[in-house]
Amino acid sequence: MIYHTSEVAKLVGLHPNTIRRYEEWELIPKPQRAANGYRIFTQYHIELIRLAQVAFQIEVLQSGLRRKMVDVIKALALYDFSFARQLILDYQYLANHEIAQAHEAIEIVEGIIRPGADEDTQPPLTRSEAADYLEVTVDALRNWELNGLLMVKRRTNRYRIYNQEDLKRLKIIRTLRGANYSLEAILRLLLTMDQKRVSSIKEVLNTPEPDEDIIAVCDQLLTSLEQAKKNAEDIMQRIDHLEETAKITH
Repeated sequence: MIYHTSEVAKLVGLHPNTIRRYEEWELIPKPQRAANGYRIFTQYHIELIRLAQVAFQIEVLQSGLRRKMVDVIKALALYDFSFARQLILDYQYLANHEIAQAHEAIEIVEGIIRPGADEDTQPPLTRSEAADYLEVTVDALRNWELNGLLMVKRRTNRYRIYNQEDLKRLKIIRTLRGANYSLEAILRLLLTMDQKRVSSIKEVLNTPEPDEDIIAVCDQLLTSLEQAKKNAEDIMQRIDHLEETAKITH
């Protein structure tokens, strides 16, 4: 069975112009043309667009997750099912990594709010060493310092050093920046944390105050990451059906 652009748009609940954008962005196979020049779509196009709607339902930017999901859809547009499955596995691994980092940030903040015995076991690091340890760039560290998120000590030779407390604070900043919280919002959170007026960092991460200046596309970091993982599992299962559809229509 074949479909025209307007029919596809109606079936998937999108505007016809969006269907054309999917073609331009190489998110679906390039449709053939009828003698009158009209695009001809197949059931594969419809199934892939529906899968893409699941893929893009959660806007997660950490570790290039959004880009990875775009690559999954582009691989399926090329009928490269093996590569798409590998990309989904990579996506799930990265999502788990980001969830672990978010939970680590939560534990750090709650430890600061309710301090206990905490031995300083992390030796001081230079800026480049700290960047490698935190999996961020040196420029990111410099930017956070310039914006007042961290006051870094210096050795007698004037080189910056990062101790364990600095690294804990930077892990919190890294997690929130990964979720696209603005530097201003993070600074307010850190100041509140410093004053130990936060009862639960999970509430701050997942339900920000209405007046928070947050640019994040998802204001519920942990919830979004978990949903992104579930969507990835759903997509992995759908790929099998999509491959069968391709055998019929391609």
